[in-house]
Amino acid sequence: MSTIRITKQFNFETGHALYGYDGKCKNVHGHSYKLSVTVIGSPITDSSNVKFGMVIDFSDLKKVVKEEIVDAFDHATVFNKNTPHVELAKELQDRGHHVILVDYQPTSEMMVIDFAEKIKNRLPENINLHSLRLQETETSFAEWFASDNL
Repeated sequence: MSTIRITKQFNFETGHALYGYDGKCKNVHGHSYKLSVTVIGSPITDSSNVKFGMVIDFSDLKKVVKEEIVDAFDHATVFNKNTPHVELAKELQDRGHHVILVDYQPTSEMMVIDFAEKIKNRLPENINLHSLRLQETETSFAEWFASDNL
């Protein structure tokens, strides 16, 4: 049976700030992120299975990514909890804002690593995460490939 890659795209809005950075991104700002999630597997060959011919139902992949990434990060502000930004985060939380504290600098590179782990842990046994592409702006993105992370 052939091995096939399936990709689904997602959009979400997230704010962040890069503590200690020497440019504009040290300020709190946001992005309209585009996340492409590619999984790899073989189509189901059992003709009695309702998912016959599919590697994974797009709606099943959507459920995983929506629960792990989109619902969590959409319209949230992300800060590195190991920086003084934690004080700003507390102030925002106290005022009812959705804040996520992470243990990394919230760059596209580090976020895509975090997202890969979250998604991999939720995929069915016979499906593997192949790659992620997190587009931060129209011209800038970070990519994660399983083959680079063996």
